[in-house]
Amino acid sequence: MKALGYVLISLWLSLHSSAASPLPHPAAAAKASSSSSILEEPLAAAADAEEAPPPELPITLNLVGDILLDNPIDSYIRKYGIDYPFQRTADTLANADITFGNLETSVSKRGSPADKQFTFRSRPETLESLVNAGFDGVSIANNHTLDYGFQALDDTIANLQSYHLGHTGAGQNNDEAFTPYVKEVRGKKVAIIGISRVLPYASWYSGKNKPGIAHGYSMEPMMSYVKKAVKDADYTIVFIHWNKEREDYPEDYARSYAKAFIDAGVDAVVGAHSHCLQGIEWYKGKPVFYSLGNFVFTSKTEKSSDSMILQLALSDSEIGAKVVPAKIVQTQPRLMDDKYNQAAYAKLNKISFNAKVLQDGTVVEK
Repeated sequence: MKALGYVLISLWLSLHSSAASPLPHPAAAAKASSSSSILEEPLAAAADAEEAPPPELPITLNLVGDILLDNPIDSYIRKYGIDYPFQRTADTLANADITFGNLETSVSKRGSPADKQFTFRSRPETLESLVNAGFDGVSIANNHTLDYGFQALDDTIANLQSYHLGHTGAGQNNDEAFTPYVKEVRGKKVAIIGISRVLPYASWYSGKNKPGIAHGYSMEPMMSYVKKAVKDADYTIVFIHWNKEREDYPEDYARSYAKAFIDAGVDAVVGAHSHCLQGIEWYKGKPVFYSLGNFVFTSKTEKSSDSMILQLALSDSEIGAKVVPAKIVQTQPRLMDDKYNQAAYAKLNKISFNAKVLQDGTVVEK
């Protein structure tokens, strides 16, 4: 099974080897096929009869960690243009069926700052940077979505909708907050459910009839919504805000949660919030990435500057995974050279559990 997972991710990588050359649209492939010479058709039919059907293409995802679009990032946007945050990673990000990240800010022009150390509120126009970089959606289940109150939460959701960006993790009540982002790819539904285990006040929790964030401070109602997402989709990913900041290893509860999610049928667990990379674990053939670190963010230390893009390949037989390292320079993630990449893989191997990152970034179970 491990070998099969490696084959799946290798197949995906070979097909996606150039960010500038995405997979051809099915209609284009059909058009190319129909242009063959009539004389070639009998030979082609005979060859098709002898060959086995090609393997089903896995569904591909690019996932990243914390994205901030308030200052100082916005100051760079105003100076260098709307595409500045993802300028050096957009080609890689867009080259997947689904691109998704954690939006670590409210998006509004209204509200008053909460009584906390850091409060973020981004201009609605900055969402265009996500659209141009190929993002399909974001999680807003985190400790900054309500920095400017519930009016700003309403605006955040409305602004995401106006830019045709999906979201999960907050809403007018539990049902809305725990509603996953869902996209159908080649007839299969992929669900990503956003949850936060890091919130400054209990008043931020969503409730049965109360707006707020989908929280993970208790197993219920969280697990009921996770199980519903699994039931309604072909593949389900939990995208969760958790663990302590600047720590290499997850807390004990996080490892327990991850196993509970996978026992409930989840296909992968992806974490954020720690503002640094954390390790990887496999459980029952499913990957857990405890933290993808920062992506577009202020990064004052080398540790918080290390970032990565997680690439998943979902199929009925196996989950494939690969990491693409990046380094944050002036709030902007940048792809680096092989020396940097190998150092990133070595660091992940040191802090991971039963997972190994190979020299090309492919992640396998040990």
